[in-house]
Amino acid sequence: MEIERKYLINRLPDHLERFTCLQIEQGYLCTDPVVRIRRQNDSYYLTYKGSGLMVREEHNLPLTKESYLHMRPKVDGIIIAKKRYLIPYKDKLTIELDIFEGELDGLILAEVEFESEEDAKRFLPPDWFGEDVTFSNRYHNSVLSRYGLHGND
Repeated sequence: MEIERKYLINRLPDHLERFTCLQIEQGYLCTDPVVRIRRQNDSYYLTYKGSGLMVREEHNLPLTKESYLHMRPKVDGIIIAKKRYLIPYKDKLTIELDIFEGELDGLILAEVEFESEEDAKRFLPPDWFGEDVTFSNRYHNSVLSRYGLHGND
């Protein structure tokens, strides 16, 4: 089960270069239900995500590089490229700061995963976070892959 909140970002935190950075490329084979392929540095995954906004089912399966490359041309919509910075935060939380590239250049989102819905509801974000977009499916990566920054209006 994945329990997370998602935010637009007002400004980047200081000294971003100090944090672990992952180069991510992902595409969607299906968006209802969500079936995604992802390259994260030199690791490859197939992910299934159930419906929902703050809380939803998620399963990750490892892929070989060859399997990933075989499925990549079958992606529906754009391939999403982003840098993800892993920023430790209080209460043993990690902020996943995504700086999008390519067709989504300019978009910056942060996600924080929680152990429980109660923890998610109590979360107080740092002052560099902007609007809470947890309950807007417009900022789901699967929707961004189909409609870009213009949303599905």
